[in-house]
Formats: sequence, structure tokens, C-alpha cells
Amino acid sequence: MCELFGVTANRRVKINELLKRFFEHSCDHRNGWGLAFLDDNSVSIEKEPIRASDSLYLKNRLTGRIETARCMAHIRKATIGDVNFSNTHPFSKRDESGRIWVLVHNGTIFESPVLSAYQYKQEGTTDSERILLYIVDQVNKHYVSELNTFDANERIKLIEGIIKKLAPENKLNIMLYDGDYFYVHKNEEKTLYMSERNGSVIFSTHALQSEGWEEVPQNRLLVYKDGLLVHRGERHSFSYVESEEKMKLLYLGYANL
Repeated sequence: MCELFGVTANRRVKINELLKRFFEHSCDHRNGWGLAFLDDNSVSIEKEPIRASDSLYLKNRLTGRIETARCMAHIRKATIGDVNFSNTHPFSKRDESGRIWVLVHNGTIFESPVLSAYQYKQEGTTDSERILLYIVDQVNKHYVSELNTFDANERIKLIEGIIKKLAPENKLNIMLYDGDYFYVHKNEEKTLYMSERNGSVIFSTHALQSEGWEEVPQNRLLVYKDGLLVHRGERHSFSYVESEEKMKLLYLGYANL
């Protein structure tokens, strides 16, 4: 599976060492790497469909000081979708209000009829991109139905509803950013950890240091604003548990890459 990394903070924090440790895991996640910087009301995405440890660009990037208040990173171990730029995380999409949404995903969508139509609309072929397209479509529908009065609380409520709709039978570890709020969700045990420190929260699929990390609460949407938890969603019951059938599907998908 893929690995995720994220930062939300009340100020810019230096993350070079954390990123280096995260990208060291790319030996087992060779199908792409990506970074999204979400500072100053802008989105900057850097990514390549190659192993992070093989990227001269990333090596040089990490030698310079990297400070950010909001960031996502991803290393890909492909299960669905070819290894190419269009299938490399993070993904971004602008909604009809001009808001840019950014997503990284660790998991697989095994069952979700609502995502099927996006196979013919997306740029790549991943289930992860389809999640983002569906989210933005739902946001756009609410903008129209609410006559442009779709506020932050309604956005959070909508995202929580989408999570509960997509989670059954699927692995849905995601980080999502809407230009204001940083959303985090996981539904498999021991697959996402967090570290809170001095007004910042760091997330990673695996703890990046020996101390100061705890598991992200399972089956519950967490929403942050500049390092502060502003919404702790209701817990749902849709935990992802690996099965022989699902592992077979993953193996067949990976064998065809």
C-alpha cells in the first residue's frame, strides 16, 4: 500500500528531517512520490512517477530548507492504475467557487458504484483520483442548491457524509485540504500516526521517531485549522479488514502494472 505524510500548523515549521525519514520508505514504495505545499492561499504540487530515492530533483529539494504550515506527501505502491504522472499523488481539483481541493489516499476502493462514472472523466486511472472528483462534484452540487451559501460547517458535514458513504468494504485512509481545513481519516488499525508539538500536528503512515507519536483515532473524521482540531466527527463502524479475496484482487491488480 501507499504511505501518507501531512502537516498542519499555526506557523511555518521546518520539516526536512521528517520528510527525509518519510521518503526513506520508498524502497518498498517505488511507483511514485509527491509533495503538496498549501501555504499563502496557494497550492504547489511537485511529483514524479519514480521511486523517491531515485529522484535527483527530490534529493536536491531536500537539501534546501523546507518550511511550511500545511503540507502533504505521498509515496506510491500501486494497486490500481499504471505507473505514470497522471496516477501520481497528490491530486488537485478546483470547484466552481474557485476553491482548490487536494487529496492523498492510502488504500483501495473495492466497492463504490458512485465512483464508477469517474473512470471516463478522470485524467489517470486510479481510484484515488475518482474519490477527489466525486468530492468536488458533491461540493459543486451543494453550491448550486444552497445558492452560494455553502459555509465551512456545511463543507465539513458534507465531507463526513462522503467518508461514511465510501468507507464500507474499502480502505479509506485519506488527507484532504480545501483551502481552509485539513481533513484526516483512517479506517484500518495501525496505518496512520500523529505527533502534536508546539502548535503543529504531523501525520505519517508510520511513526517517524521513537517517541511522541500516537495512533490516529480510527473510523472518525478529524478536521484541523492551522494545527488546531476544530471538528472530531462521529465514529462510524466501517473498519477495513484484509481478507483473502481482497488480497487476491490486490495481487492481480499489481501483477498487471
